[in-house]
Amino acid sequence: MAWMARIPRSRGAVTGVLLILLGAWGALVPFVGPYFGYAYTRATAWHFTLARLWLEIVPGAAAVLGGVLVAVSARRLVAGGGAVLAALGGGWLVAGRAVNMLWPHLGVPGSPARTSGRRVVVEEFGFFTGLGTVIVFFAALALGGCLAAAFQGAGPGARDAVVDDDLPAEEATDSTAPSGSLPTTAGSRADSGSFLARTGDAARRSGYFPSRWDDVAG
Repeated sequence: MAWMARIPRSRGAVTGVLLILLGAWGALVPFVGPYFGYAYTRATAWHFTLARLWLEIVPGAAAVLGGVLVAVSARRLVAGGGAVLAALGGGWLVAGRAVNMLWPHLGVPGSPARTSGRRVVVEEFGFFTGLGTVIVFFAALALGGCLAAAFQGAGPGARDAVVDDDLPAEEATDSTAPSGSLPTTAGSRADSGSFLARTGDAARRSGYFPSRWDDVAG
């Protein structure tokens, strides 16, 4: 099948590496961001909370794992699954806090540590919304590359090479026979002429037809 065929590893190497880097940033920035004043409350380095686990570490790890599969796998099905996994991680970074309103037991995600409008926007984009959108974008690129390779592998030439195992061998062969296997018009005329000649000889010996039949048969 086209999805199980192999693809060059270079096709998704760059996208996979970018997904790994973006996922690692999403999982680690809540712990290392306070070192350079880029954090959500509580702005303490290496401070673990349940909200950081479900809303940042888990989606970041999903993006990292998906990027690894996209980067190193030579199978379209595996690379495509990695792209889908990374897209789910990025989508969770975008929508996770909204879902947290329905399930508050996930923990309190906090708020940007800075109060100025510009820093709030930068922290919001770098932690959740912007980061998740970029991850989804690159995951979509990787998945599109896998789909394009699958359709290229399932082109007319590949379909002609596939033989249905449920059909007999003579039915599974191509119905378009080569031109050399078909009788030619000249051969058909020659056969018709020889048939008329044989019929004329038989009729002459029986005396049923006059001798002029030889002219017709000849």
